[in-house]
Amino acid sequence: MSKIIEIAATVENGKVKLIEALVQEALDAGEDPNLILEEGMIAAMSVIGAKFQRNEVFVPEMLVAAKTMKKGVEVLRPHLTNDSLGKMGKFIIGTVAGDLHDIGKNLVALMIESAGFEVIDLGVDVPPSKFVDALAENPDCKLVGASSLLTTTMAALKDTVDAIHAAGYKGKVKILIGGAPVTQEFADEIGADGYTPDAGSAATKAVELAS
Repeated sequence: MSKIIEIAATVENGKVKLIEALVQEALDAGEDPNLILEEGMIAAMSVIGAKFQRNEVFVPEMLVAAKTMKKGVEVLRPHLTNDSLGKMGKFIIGTVAGDLHDIGKNLVALMIESAGFEVIDLGVDVPPSKFVDALAENPDCKLVGASSLLTTTMAALKDTVDAIHAAGYKGKVKILIGGAPVTQEFADEIGADGYTPDAGSAATKAVELAS
């Protein structure tokens, strides 16, 4: 078994304690760091995302796989070309104003990062103005993710989309929304560019919107 295939299996199975030594062994054996990242780690997280969508794995398995990848990336980072991490561009993410839920948002951020984005996480209870400020500070960012886990904060999703559009980013920045009460119909109604029901599909949709 090649080291890269072994790394992919280790990430997919969430073997956190094994990944650092395995990545180092692959580097010592002369494997291309970019291939280790893309064919070993990112590919494994894509598999996990697809399994999650099919209800073959659940949130705990996704979290431990993402944690395993992050540990591997720490070993890999000094050996990567500058654009390998974040090669898909920047992705600003946050839970909207009035909502303090972060598990779903954190999981989406991990999956988005695993798909090759540089994630700028604004945290929870994020007012629309903070999303706009983050875009002003990162003029090369083309994607924003906003989540609402409460029916009572869905209006804040609309406010966030409206604020981003009002600030002149309509057509320039794509907005992806999600959360338990959110639907495709609601996304269409408020003018968001995309909606996904879970973290695995969020990463797929982000790549699609960025392309």
